[in-house]
Amino acid sequence: MANQISTFFQHHPEAEAEIASHINAFWEKRMRRQILAHLAAGGAGLNERVRTALRQVKPG
Repeated sequence: MANQISTFFQHHPEAEAEIASHINAFWEKRMRRQILAHLAAGGAGLNERVRTALRQVKPG
């Protein structure tokens, strides 16, 4: 799902900030914690824009 959000924002000048903002606003805490844990475990399947955006995501 995060990669799909990335595709939506791909042409925005601040794409990574927009992705992070969307995840912070609309994903529940459990989902945010899960994707951050996935990233910490290597982040298989996440594109680079998402990886960068996740640095701005709040875990809870």
